Amino acid sequence: MEGKDHTGFRNKIVRFLGLKMLDMYVIRKFLSSFLLAIILILAIVVIFDLSEKIDDFLESGVSLRLILFDYYLNFIPYFAVLFSSLFAFIAVIYFTSRMAYNTEIIAILNSGMSFRRFLVPYIISASVIAGLSFYLSDQVIPDANKVKLDFEEQYVKRRPVRFKTTNFHRQIEPGIYVYLQNYSNVSKVGYQFTIEKFEDGQLVSKFFADQIRWDTTVNKWQARRYYIRTIDGLSETLEEGRVIDTAIALHPDDFSMRLNIVETMSLKELDEFINKQLMQGETNVVAYQIERHNRIAFPFTTFILTLIGVAVSSRKLRGGIGLQIAIGVVISFIYILFIQFSKQFAIGGLLPVMLAVWLPNIFFLFVALFLMRFAPR
Repeated sequence: MEGKDHTGFRNKIVRFLGLKMLDMYVIRKFLSSFLLAIILILAIVVIFDLSEKIDDFLESGVSLRLILFDYYLNFIPYFAVLFSSLFAFIAVIYFTSRMAYNTEIIAILNSGMSFRRFLVPYIISASVIAGLSFYLSDQVIPDANKVKLDFEEQYVKRRPVRFKTTNFHRQIEPGIYVYLQNYSNVSKVGYQFTIEKFEDGQLVSKFFADQIRWDTTVNKWQARRYYIRTIDGLSETLEEGRVIDTAIALHPDDFSMRLNIVETMSLKELDEFINKQLMQGETNVVAYQIERHNRIAFPFTTFILTLIGVAVSSRKLRGGIGLQIAIGVVISFIYILFIQFSKQFAIGGLLPVMLAVWLPNIFFLFVALFLMRFAPR
């Protein structure tokens, strides 16, 4: 009974979308080929990663349960998304070229179906893969990366990667700037600390301390040998002392943030992080902006490579299926190289970040449309 209900529900969806038996055939071929390819590559990636880290696992004495569920279960989604567009492309070339060599495509087009209509199930399949890729990268992978990175720091890398903590400058609130000559992540002690407060562009107070220390009992900074200079128009007052507690909007974690922290953020969190960094006076946010735009642009790669794959593999070539797969792999690697070069232009300031990230998609969309002109009609 349950099987009949499932089949009836599927048939309703098919009728609602106006799909035909041929569409379901192509969708099934596309998604099954993609799933098989992605499972095989993920298995290979896991084996290579395990062979590289097995000595660390044995040395640390970590349990098999933690390795499987805290590390590899959270390791797989990232690489599944990373390889999704490439293996969607390979899947398209593989099963479409087989259809072409079995003269299935010619028969379909001779039946009166246009090539554009023939593309519909490919676009639907690409939409499923791209939509799942975007969902995973925004909602699943950030949380998975938190667990994975914590595992790596504890059992593999042993030492977290930290930001530089000398000559620290930051705007912690609008009009309030802090400076710290150096800071120790281990002792949570900083030296030569300054807070400057501005109103309407004018300095109104300046706080200076030889040393600040994070007090874990009250979760506040304790300043030692301090001076407070207050400016009110033409008059100034100076206060000094040995020890004072301060409640500034700064936490020790701000000095020990992972360099790859953006991997643990959703798009909303990443936007807030970038805005906060800009407000605090951080100028080197290009890498974060690239990550943000890339998360939106990357799923569109699946659509573009799908169109190119259909255009390349829908005709018979003398070299056979192997030649078509080889052509597809070359095109995909050129695409990947273009993406990397384009990002470097953004990092070097030669192109706006948004244009640099989207430029490969724009260029290869025109390539796809050009190749479509030579597809069978």
